[in-house]
Amino acid sequence: MAAYLIVDISVRDEQTYAGYRARVSDQIREYGGEYLVRGGKAERLEGDWNPKRLVVVRFESMEAARKWWGSEDYAELKAIRRASTDTNMIVVEGVAHQA
Repeated sequence: MAAYLIVDISVRDEQTYAGYRARVSDQIREYGGEYLVRGGKAERLEGDWNPKRLVVVRFESMEAARKWWGSEDYAELKAIRRASTDTNMIVVEGVAHQA
């Protein structure tokens, strides 16, 4: 079942984060991920959540998302992201398609 990585990023260091952005897309694709949302305009409809930069990535499963996030391949980029942003990240399982 598909899983969705949902990330709310507040960038503190644009220059360092630019290096992260330049490299992370290819890696996400290598692990089967597909961007659905990548920093587009967000409009709050209810509540008090005001994401700074919202990213949504579809993976084929929770396991695939965790495999990417926990990989040695991502470790360096994860450190760059953590050094240059404040991040909230979750992975959520999707729903089964109904025929």
